[in-house]
Amino acid sequence: MTVAYIGVGSNIGDRIGYVQQAHCLLNDTDGIQVLESSSLYETEPVGYKEQEWFINAVLKTETILSPEDFLNQCFRIEKQLGRVRHPELPKNGPRTIDLDILFYDNKIINTEIMEIPHPRMHQRAYTLVPLLELDEDMIHPVFNKTISELHENLEEPEEVYLYGTRGIDF
Repeated sequence: MTVAYIGVGSNIGDRIGYVQQAHCLLNDTDGIQVLESSSLYETEPVGYKEQEWFINAVLKTETILSPEDFLNQCFRIEKQLGRVRHPELPKNGPRTIDLDILFYDNKIINTEIMEIPHPRMHQRAYTLVPLLELDEDMIHPVFNKTISELHENLEEPEEVYLYGTRGIDF
């Protein structure tokens, strides 16, 4: 069994519903079991700013699938939930659902179809904040730093709010 972490995000339509459906569909997939889920976070878009804010979470899963089969199941679920991938669409543009494999145990995989650990996760507060909740002491196998250290080293983190707290003054 392999422990894999998946970043989940949505910023079109029923954002929370899409994240919840992705969670259920992953858990219902043969060879994948969702072990734990972070809280939901509302996050500022990165790159292409002229779009709605995202709902993001991270799922800790256990799988018997190979990395390629695991990725194919993520693509299947994205397609099932209406994700459209097209070269003419903005790279970081709006989407019903986005499933990114962040970690696949502590393996380092770099092929034409996948790069694990996710190549930009160490620069993204919307990924690191939910990961902090699940395992702040996990070591990134490329940078040999904990999730907590990576988060502390973010130079210009985007805004990340626990869902329901954006716009509330504490």
